[in-house]
Amino acid sequence: MTREAALSRLHTLMPRLGHDYAEGRNTTRSALDEPTTSVLSPYLRRRLVTEHEVVEAAVAGQGGRAQKFIEEVFWRSYFKGHMETRPALWDDYRRLVVEGQGRVAENAGLRRAVAEAEEGRTGIDGFDEWAHELVAHNWLHNHARMWFASIWIFTLKLPWALGADFFMRHLVDGDPASNTLSWRWVAGLHTKGKPYVARADNIRRYTDGRFDPRGLNENPMPLDEAAVPPRPLPRVGAVPRGEVALLLHLDDLNPESLPLDGVTVVRVGGLLAHADDAAERVREADQAAMNDALARAAAHFNCPAQTVSDHAEWADGRPVVAAWAPVGPSAAALPACARVRRSWDEATWPLSTKGFFQLRTAIPTVLDLEGVGAHRLRGGKDR
Repeated sequence: MTREAALSRLHTLMPRLGHDYAEGRNTTRSALDEPTTSVLSPYLRRRLVTEHEVVEAAVAGQGGRAQKFIEEVFWRSYFKGHMETRPALWDDYRRLVVEGQGRVAENAGLRRAVAEAEEGRTGIDGFDEWAHELVAHNWLHNHARMWFASIWIFTLKLPWALGADFFMRHLVDGDPASNTLSWRWVAGLHTKGKPYVARADNIRRYTDGRFDPRGLNENPMPLDEAAVPPRPLPRVGAVPRGEVALLLHLDDLNPESLPLDGVTVVRVGGLLAHADDAAERVREADQAAMNDALARAAAHFNCPAQTVSDHAEWADGRPVVAAWAPVGPSAAALPACARVRRSWDEATWPLSTKGFFQLRTAIPTVLDLEGVGAHRLRGGKDR
């Protein structure tokens, strides 16, 4: 899990980010076959490669043909911005996980049903295979994730938050915002009253007939809750000048490109805040990514870099600066410090307070602000 591996993956993908991606991305293959999606999400989740870099490469290589891929990258930014302006959604999810775990401990029937779902023993074709694949490979195709969540919620009638927690524990690209809001979207909570329904004919079609589930609830009632209004995006404070200690975290491991004008980084620390009960391979990926970022930071800033636990002792009295950590484990674990926010987030998050359409229509504007060259997306090779 390194930046070099991310850039290599991006380079390899470039010829496929146009028509092939748009036409084939919904088809799911077995874990042993080449995936139809980019599989860049483990790197983007940790920002070993940034959204700006990925979109810039796609626009340069495919022009307007990369529109669908670029929109999928913007979905990631949308989810982060939406959660950042509604942090209560994360708090509510965490509360529901604890409540659900309490119910599982007290209710033998529910405990058995959750165990059967997580261990792939439900007898539902496809669903059981995806459960095995998730645990064995720490990965699922995005379409399979939606089918799985829909079946978990509406056919098996299990608590949605426990399903989201199952994903967060095992997905190597488990992202607090994308995972939580995707499960809420499937449940009909994110887009109120409009759940995502797993249909047998859709599963047959997009798995090339590998799976043909029976007995799915294809006419479910969406879940419901009181609406959560957005709050203003938290403001960024002033960054201290002079010598600082830079603290890295798992939401941004690209220290070389952080906006740190006017400061001198004299030491770098790494904060590892995993998802609760994260699977061993997820923790290993986090550690490998952090080690890679610390090595790059040490070379870039010409200073010592190490994983830290006692932030006060490590900083040695110097002001601590960190990249902005969106809502999730890293944000909760960060000590009080100055935080810098990337221009990409400044441009996309304020447009993520409602549905995705608000941000989608602004993609050319965001790309122009980022210096990517939206004219190549609008025309370029597709004219």
